[in-house]
Amino acid sequence: MKKLTTLLAATALTSVGALSATAETWDMPLAYSGSNFHSVTAAEFGNCVTTGTGGEIEIVTHPSGSLFKGADIKRAVQTGQAPIGERLLSGHQNENALFGFDSVPFLATSFDDADKLWKAAKEPLSALLAEQNLTLLYSVPWPPQGLYFKNEVNSVADMKGIKFRSYNNATSRLAELTGMLPVTIEAAEISQAFATGVADSMISSGSTGYDRKVWESLNYFYEVDAWLPRNYVFVNSDVWSGVSDQNKNVIQACAGLAEYAGNWRSKEYTGFTLQGLRDGGMTVGPASDQLVAELKEIGVTMTSEWLEAAGDQGQAIVDAFKAD
Repeated sequence: MKKLTTLLAATALTSVGALSATAETWDMPLAYSGSNFHSVTAAEFGNCVTTGTGGEIEIVTHPSGSLFKGADIKRAVQTGQAPIGERLLSGHQNENALFGFDSVPFLATSFDDADKLWKAAKEPLSALLAEQNLTLLYSVPWPPQGLYFKNEVNSVADMKGIKFRSYNNATSRLAELTGMLPVTIEAAEISQAFATGVADSMISSGSTGYDRKVWESLNYFYEVDAWLPRNYVFVNSDVWSGVSDQNKNVIQACAGLAEYAGNWRSKEYTGFTLQGLRDGGMTVGPASDQLVAELKEIGVTMTSEWLEAAGDQGQAIVDAFKAD
């Protein structure tokens, strides 16, 4: 896939001519490790832009929260501290409920459904971001979210009192409704948090668990396919307005390639990383019927709460998603 992306970028986008005297570097903060498929995709996107603009714009990625921590990336780009960045979309749900459209439990539980939901939400999300001085470039989903635990869990009652890593409003609310204790932990801090007992569980994809080698601390992964959260890449709108039309076309073309490659990777990575968890010694499989039924009841509650918070725009997204 990497060779395909590179070939397409080189064929369609390579710029001719000498390096511009006005060349600039865009430092791009990323929250996840350099080996994570989102970070790999972002790095290839950066290379595509650098090549396609003939070096007029060089994008340099900074993974693992090394430039700005995950929770600070959006604000850094809004305020011009960084020109471009990537962030978990639902990490901003406390600002506006619309940012959490992708984390409504059991609304979109497959890649096809996640794609339909994104098509329904993209326009209102882009408008919301524009109001915040941000321009959307591309978005890539994570694999379906499952539950990680240190000990075996077969019902919601078994979850009571467990310290649970939360990363957005939806995960914090899930913890509250199941009797777990939410602890906010950034992706880069997961391994240490589990190793030191700060948390004993989380809901995330197989990708995150594999990247952070959570089998060193946790023993169970339950495939519940609760939702497929999305990362998105965005640029400061003031910076974007200063980009030439030719280079905007290059960046948007590279963004389209990145979205395609990222989606492909997310799908391919799902089975690979789940097998990686097994190879690490974890028990991986479907949750019990009782646990799934109880979680879906909680999902009904959380869906109702989200729709109330998101108002007419949220209802319109859900209606458009369900229309086909």
